[in-house]
Amino acid sequence: MPQMAPINWLSLFIVFSMTLLLFNVMNYYSYTPKSTNIKEINKISSLSLNWKW
Repeated sequence: MPQMAPINWLSLFIVFSMTLLLFNVMNYYSYTPKSTNIKEINKISSLSLNWKW
């Protein structure tokens, strides 16, 4: 819409940018990883990771 003033485009850009940023931050901090115990870590690290080509 060419009749819109540039300040409106700037305010829309700021609003949408802040919404995107808020959405990403909320998704990032709402993720809670499962706590792993020491046995699982030792089991994973002791596995042989040799590729068989």
